[in-house]
Amino acid sequence: MKITVVGTGYVGLVLGTCMADMGHTVVCVDNDERKIEALKAGRVPIYEPGLDQLIERNVREGRLSFTREVDASLAVAKVVFIAVGTPSAKDGSADLSGVFAVARSVARNATGHVTVINKSTVPVGTAAKVHEILAAESKHSFDVVSNPEFLKEGAAIDDFLRPDRIVCGVANDRARAVMEELYAPLVRTGKPILFMDNKSAEITKYAANAFLATKISFMNEIAELCMRVGGDVDAVRRGAGSDSRIGSRFLFPGAGYGGSCFPKDVRALVETARDHGYEMKVVQAVEDVNDAQKAKLADMVLSRFGKDLSGLTICVWGLSFKPETDDMREAPSLVVIDRLLAAGATVVAYDPEAQHEARRIIGDRITYASRPMEAARGADALVLVTEWNEFRSPDMDELKAAMKQPILFDGRNIWNPADIRGHGFEYRCFGRP
Repeated sequence: MKITVVGTGYVGLVLGTCMADMGHTVVCVDNDERKIEALKAGRVPIYEPGLDQLIERNVREGRLSFTREVDASLAVAKVVFIAVGTPSAKDGSADLSGVFAVARSVARNATGHVTVINKSTVPVGTAAKVHEILAAESKHSFDVVSNPEFLKEGAAIDDFLRPDRIVCGVANDRARAVMEELYAPLVRTGKPILFMDNKSAEITKYAANAFLATKISFMNEIAELCMRVGGDVDAVRRGAGSDSRIGSRFLFPGAGYGGSCFPKDVRALVETARDHGYEMKVVQAVEDVNDAQKAKLADMVLSRFGKDLSGLTICVWGLSFKPETDDMREAPSLVVIDRLLAAGATVVAYDPEAQHEARRIIGDRITYASRPMEAARGADALVLVTEWNEFRSPDMDELKAAMKQPILFDGRNIWNPADIRGHGFEYRCFGRP
């Protein structure tokens, strides 16, 4: 099948590459000249384990290509995936201008029937608006499908090729048949394609992300209670998560969630409900708790040293919003670093993949180290923000020797308090005695 994917961001690039790997002929389109030229040269603009090898193979075998020529690529496509960004507007709603621009381009350039599949995360009613644009401007028949993505950064290829489920909002049997053909190789193990109407599919993505975000914020509130009463949040997490109705995933307290999905989608869901005359109190509280949580890790440092950190060097391990990605969108590290700098601290940071992004966002306000122990050398305290695997079992004796003061602030509760204190460290974390 000839497929055009408009947008080579995280979703579009993974989607297009995996579709090519399943045998389709895929053209990925983007108006960012530097990004397209980099992809043509074999340089992948995002970090996702295994993606660069997958792109190289499919480009070599002629199934995957990259271009800025939107019109030409749409003219030959039988299937068009919309995978452009839908960033938060000032009021928290999703900015859909990119989605609608693609719909107008499809209408102008289609040379026959086309199935337009919206992969971008969009509020309820977007498929209907895309349908209106195509109906008003296209000379050819079309179908509009809502097909939200559920990819985790750091595990996106596996998530795409081995999905828990595939959600498809369709309006007729013709669109359903196209989706069944596209995804047939991915459901041979029995995982379902869930067909529903477009509006339900659009809400499903927001509902899933908002619920996962709710588990995180809920556990952070439980951690706060544990800190106040002397309980152990890790024991509480295991006890509650052992209930099959609850489950243990996403029940980890810490410095809060970030990234391209949870913050944006929670806000958009609240605004969508507000537009329809309803206040989502629980979902709004999830965002409020998370915003406050990002500051609490820095507050631990300020509580220990005082409000003036002048003359102190703070080491930060981890800059990306989660491990196995270089994405720093709404990362807790940004809030932590801003607060430390505002208090007068000197910050030295290390991250195995996100330092180029940090340089773009933070600039030279902090120092960047090439290795974890280099960042810790001479530090008055170490603040762990992102739980990369390489931080889980460092040589604690070497770390203590490197630091000026052996004080650790664990923003992800990855270390055992008794073990850390046994090595002579002062240790602080979330919700554990």
